[in-house]
Amino acid sequence: MNADKIARLAHDQGLRLVRFLWCGNDGTIRAKASGRAGLEGRLERGIGVTTGMQVMNSLDQLQHVAGMGPVGEYRLIPALDTFRVLPYAPFTGAVLTDHHGLDGEPAEVCQRSFLKRMEARLAERGLNLRAGFENEFTLAKRNEKDRTVHPLDSGLCFSTISTTASQHYADALVAALEAQRIPVDQYYAELGHGQQEISTAHAPALQAADEQVLVRETIRGVAKSRELIEKLKVELTASLAPKPWIDQAGNGTHVHFSLWEGDRNRFYDEGLSDLALAFIAGVLEHLPGLCGLTAPSFNSYRRIAPGTWSGAYTCWGLDNREAPIRVASTFTGAEEATTNAELKSCDATCNPYLALGGLIAAGLDGIQRGLELPEPVEQDPAGLTDGERARRGIAPLPANQAEALDALARDAVLTEALGPVLTESYLAVRRSEWMAYSAGDAAFEFQGHFEKY
Repeated sequence: MNADKIARLAHDQGLRLVRFLWCGNDGTIRAKASGRAGLEGRLERGIGVTTGMQVMNSLDQLQHVAGMGPVGEYRLIPALDTFRVLPYAPFTGAVLTDHHGLDGEPAEVCQRSFLKRMEARLAERGLNLRAGFENEFTLAKRNEKDRTVHPLDSGLCFSTISTTASQHYADALVAALEAQRIPVDQYYAELGHGQQEISTAHAPALQAADEQVLVRETIRGVAKSRELIEKLKVELTASLAPKPWIDQAGNGTHVHFSLWEGDRNRFYDEGLSDLALAFIAGVLEHLPGLCGLTAPSFNSYRRIAPGTWSGAYTCWGLDNREAPIRVASTFTGAEEATTNAELKSCDATCNPYLALGGLIAAGLDGIQRGLELPEPVEQDPAGLTDGERARRGIAPLPANQAEALDALARDAVLTEALGPVLTESYLAVRRSEWMAYSAGDAAFEFQGHFEKY
């Protein structure tokens, strides 16, 4: 698809605005929109945006990093093949973007370009990463008078009562995703009150990250759509915050991943291949630092805790949902197609380009160094004694956002992959959030995450 075709499509469908989307270091999704006038030119040359937006945290507080502030601009250069008409936003389209400097080159701080670089490193070995996201989210209704939010229902996990309660929303969500060419794999009610889960088909890493941005936008956008509000006679809201309510199950964004060479799944070899074992070993070794990218918010560590099926210790297991890395059992007759691993210590406050790029960097390090996986853990690691965990090299994952960011800063493999500019700006943004939320109360934390993710 080229700029001329998109401009004609926008005219034919009566689009009034096209959003130029990006996901920043704070994990929030932002946009500048172009009207129809001048759209084709902006699709070719981009839209200007201040360099300061790359050091804006999720509280809209600007951080001080050299070269990113009130002086200077980037260009939001659209990836034209990501253009979509948004079913939940009348007369509106959207396109994902890269950040370029005024010299036309990708900016060092561009997260989407970082993932492209990591894909290129894999491609040198003839490999590509395929990933699929499972998004858990909370569906809530808003009180008209005091504007407070409450879970849509209090049904049981996988309950058909809960499934029916969310049926109109689920129908609208699936239709909206399919209209954007995003295949839906599964949808069901989860453990928490009002909690839903939707998984989408696996895809090459960059496409998967692009689609994750669109899925997050659609989950929230459908809930706020005028059509659904009129049908239900109630105002809904959806949040992917990791822990929207203290007494309810948290929301993860699990990542299923595998390595492919053309149409061949290189994770498969009558079980897990040596390549898969080495890649997963790299992910496991770098997992504490990787958490700084995959579970990067203050609220993330309300969710990651022993006994919550979120993965709180550095270990892996076969269908062990208390391990942060789960190797999923395959389906009979489709063993090669369904061989994959799942990263559970990930949530929707992450930037998906950074999460998948970091995953590739960690896994590649495992391949390059020939790392070996320890024995799989076949029980809840919290049930092991301290001595047993120490003997097996099992340690707790970071206990809070600050620990995760410190682990990332110490991880030479991940920071080398990110590069100095992206590392500095990312840590500045996320550490500023730690300072703000650690000084606040639970209500401040709830509002700051529920309404923004």
